[in-house]
Amino acid sequence: MTSSPTTTTDDPPGPDDGGGTGAEPGAGTGAGTLTGDGAGAGDGDGTGVGTDVGTGARDRAGTRAGTGVGPDAGDQPATGVVDRPGTEAGDHAGTEAGTALGDHAGTGGGHGAEARATTAGAAAVPVPVPGPGEAASDGDPFAQDALPAPPGATGALLRSLLSARRGRVVVAALFLLLQQAAVQAGPLLVAYAIDRGVPAFRADDNGPLIAVAVGYLFCAAGAGVFQYAFIRASARVNQDVLLDLRGRIFRHAQALSVDFHERYTSGRLISRSTTDVESLRELLAEGLQELIGVILAFVYISAMLLYLDLGIGGLAVLSFVPLYALVRLYQHRAGAIFGKRSTAIAAVIVKFAETMNGIRPVRAFRRERANDADFHALNHHHERTNGDAILEMARYVIGSRLTANVAVAGIVLWGAFRVADGTLALGVLAASVLFLRRLYDPIDRLGMFLNSYQSAAASLEKIAGLLAQTPSVPDATSPRPLPELTGGQPGREVVFDAVSFSYRTGGEVLPRFDLTLPAGQTVAVVGSTGAGKSTLAKLLARFYDPTEGRVLLDGTDLRDLDTPELRRGVVMVTQEAFLFSGTVAENIAIGRPDASRDDIERAAKAIGAHDFISRLPEGYDTDVRKRGGRISAGQRQLVAFARALLADPSVLILDEATSSLDIPGERAVQRAMDTVLAGRTAVVIAHRLSTVEIADRVLVMEHGRVVEDGSPAELIGGVGRFAGLHRAWRDSLA
Repeated sequence: MTSSPTTTTDDPPGPDDGGGTGAEPGAGTGAGTLTGDGAGAGDGDGTGVGTDVGTGARDRAGTRAGTGVGPDAGDQPATGVVDRPGTEAGDHAGTEAGTALGDHAGTGGGHGAEARATTAGAAAVPVPVPGPGEAASDGDPFAQDALPAPPGATGALLRSLLSARRGRVVVAALFLLLQQAAVQAGPLLVAYAIDRGVPAFRADDNGPLIAVAVGYLFCAAGAGVFQYAFIRASARVNQDVLLDLRGRIFRHAQALSVDFHERYTSGRLISRSTTDVESLRELLAEGLQELIGVILAFVYISAMLLYLDLGIGGLAVLSFVPLYALVRLYQHRAGAIFGKRSTAIAAVIVKFAETMNGIRPVRAFRRERANDADFHALNHHHERTNGDAILEMARYVIGSRLTANVAVAGIVLWGAFRVADGTLALGVLAASVLFLRRLYDPIDRLGMFLNSYQSAAASLEKIAGLLAQTPSVPDATSPRPLPELTGGQPGREVVFDAVSFSYRTGGEVLPRFDLTLPAGQTVAVVGSTGAGKSTLAKLLARFYDPTEGRVLLDGTDLRDLDTPELRRGVVMVTQEAFLFSGTVAENIAIGRPDASRDDIERAAKAIGAHDFISRLPEGYDTDVRKRGGRISAGQRQLVAFARALLADPSVLILDEATSSLDIPGERAVQRAMDTVLAGRTAVVIAHRLSTVEIADRVLVMEHGRVVEDGSPAELIGGVGRFAGLHRAWRDSLA
């Protein structure tokens, strides 16, 4: 069912936003152009004439719906973002930004650093290009996965992790020191046996050799005992450090503001808390023991060699000069490679998560082959960076072994001449050779430590960069309580006082405006795509702070409210009712975690969700599984309303709460809305005019400004934009 196309304007894109419009049949614009039967848009609001749905995915797939003159008129938002723009052509176009031609087209926009090359039955290798509407990403740390961190942040992070466990670290180091002392006593016993024990044995005195044998046995047993004690103590420290670090990453990621998560994909966060933490685990579990062992061996053996013979000891110490140069060269070359490797594996995880979360649009638009090609390119890049790291390791090992072998050969040859001319005892030469082998044998193990160290250092740098990020919406420094409610109603007055807003990426979304919403009033906000409706809601929910001005709740600036009190007072129900894995009761109780089962069931009954919940296999104890996939979209929305009712907020924001539902589902949700909104201050972002009918007041927005304001009846009877939208909607029902 179509009519003449309606021109719409996208929301000015925020971080990682994209936008687009579509028509049926016709063309739409966004990050690129498209022609086809149906069009959808990316993370901005997508609209058009018709009812076809386009889909796209980034880290979490969402639906992009275009709608217009049909059963219901209006425009609908999209709830997904694409991470990398690009182009493709085929029977069904994909979901990335760029140009798409085919039977069905979908478009989106992204804030990404790579583009999908043109696809016509196959995909080419990604090439770096700027995203639509943005400059090249060379200077964007979010696109490069290189978040800035203060100087010394990596070292400070490691110290903070170990400082709380300083005592256990000292104990572990003591065990390792004793273990090394027991191990390095062996060559001294050998020297004593050759120079003293053998001559005594020839003189029929077995005592020295027996003493050497017993001493060697005790040293071996002691080394084993101390090694076990060290491994046990260090393992507890290592696991505590990793537990602490993962917890810090998770808590900090939750505390960061919404704009951060719109620019930094969850796939990268997963990489930080898994792959990068695993790199640190390898260093703590194996590398530190090797490092401490090498340092102790170098100090102890160098002292022993100098004690046994000053000349041999001096040459052994001098041989470490080229070895040190090799270590520094390896650190310099490998550091950059491991940083690239960490970024490469994060890109692989992002692509994998994006594809699996968006499996429905992948299958719907036959993206399997294109995704295979994209994943192969990312996986191949990761393989290459791994190969580069291995090659650097090989160069170091070969160079260090060559240096060590040349040094040992030279010292042994010089020592043999000295034994021949009687200036060096044979036992001293034998002990020196044993010490030299023990001195140089850890070189390979030092290489393994350096490999683990460079990998962990690169990972810690990225983790430190993440933990150094601060919320753009900070907690109140001196929280103020909300005034007591008056009048027996839960609603509170909302005032936008000289508010304006611009995203970090630039471009004013909401020019300066003033707006007052009386307590208990239900206000519907309508307008073309890009008018600023969702931005208004995000400011009220304090997902963002205004660039200028204040948002007041009963006269209190939202920035002065304690976060828990703000979240109790202002609740948002979004288009995609997100349910967590767990039972229905647990998902409803998110609104008030301390609620009893009776409170939960009472809220569900008030909303009208009790009947369908009771019919589930385990009723309220039914596991809804990942993202609530076990129940329908309308049922998920009812659970979300029950959650909101249980929270009992003063202000409720409904952002396209019915836009993705069919007619029966929409009617069920609208009945629930009557219950939820009673007495509360409500802001209803609506595209379907059937939703607007429950409002006391309608605001029509255009280009960030309120251009019409009045009751539904007043605006319908006028000649403005809302009256035109309403007439078009009524005609579509005829």
